[in-house]
Amino acid sequence: MQTPAFVRRFRFVGILTVVAVYLLILVGGVVRSTGSGMGCPDWPKCFGSWVPPTQVSQLPADYKEIYTAQRVAKNQKLAKTLERLGFEQVAGEIFAHPTQYIETDFNATKTWIEYLNRLLGALIGIFVFLTVVFALPYWGRDRPVFWLAFWSFLLTGVQGYLGSLVVSTNLLPVMVTIHMGLALLIVAMLMYAVVRSQRDYVASQPLARAGLTGWLWLVTVLTFAQIVLGTQVREQVDAVAFADSYLHRGDWVEQLGNTFKFHRTFSALLLLLNLYVAYRLYRLPARRLHRLATATLFFIGLEILAGITLAYLAFPAAVQPVHLTVATLLFGTQFLTIVTYRRLTKLTPQVAYPGVVA
Repeated sequence: MQTPAFVRRFRFVGILTVVAVYLLILVGGVVRSTGSGMGCPDWPKCFGSWVPPTQVSQLPADYKEIYTAQRVAKNQKLAKTLERLGFEQVAGEIFAHPTQYIETDFNATKTWIEYLNRLLGALIGIFVFLTVVFALPYWGRDRPVFWLAFWSFLLTGVQGYLGSLVVSTNLLPVMVTIHMGLALLIVAMLMYAVVRSQRDYVASQPLARAGLTGWLWLVTVLTFAQIVLGTQVREQVDAVAFADSYLHRGDWVEQLGNTFKFHRTFSALLLLLNLYVAYRLYRLPARRLHRLATATLFFIGLEILAGITLAYLAFPAAVQPVHLTVATLLFGTQFLTIVTYRRLTKLTPQVAYPGVVA
């Protein structure tokens, strides 16, 4: 069966958008590793302009006081809204955060790193909007594809707003964690939309169920939890780095708490669980699942290698964004494995294959 043009277009735009989101995650990691998160103290503009300054002389002498006051005023409104919604603890954390009233010195390099990160985010907003446009033909054919694209677009808008809160709260840990979690949700929705859009036009060999759905969800959820835990470790690293003026990297590990130790130990458990799931997948007569299992093992191996490099080789800045990006690629591969496995097992009645453990 020849694939219709509208299916090819949606697939192209959808994959392009997913790749762009991963690129944004990588750039976001660069922003964090270089300490550029507050390179632009306001949002969506940068130092009140759509084109950031290149020299401190372009700013008023009291720019620190100006942008600190703006941020505090915005946070006061946010805190009141959170209190009305019942999130008193989060509202309190906004002003308990030690960097709440600290404005960093202007640094042209860090400013432009953060600004380029924002430009890429805006570009992704355009890409996600295009997925909605190219999903319109599915309204009468497979409506969930359209809704997945539409909700991804809405959540991208929410993600942009959260980005502004990350800036206004001066990288408040809970905001950074929510920001990361929502990015993974958008990736999962876009992936599912792309895979579902192809299901009537891609030949697939039917596969009997092998009792793997629960295991696949388990390793994916645990990977998500590990990423969230990693953001908390990263927050501790940022605090230590800030206190040491981003110097003496070799001493940072010793200053981290139990969260880092648990994060490091938990990676061993994830490795064992993923090895078991990969073994089960390799026993199934489905090359697509074999390739996904291989990709999962590759990413988890690369992720552990990056973690070891960070912990024992003085936190090299170039490895920090790689560590985060590979973790999100691992999550995406695991989620894609779930979608693929469920799709293949729905194509045929549940008849056991020889040698498959149920």
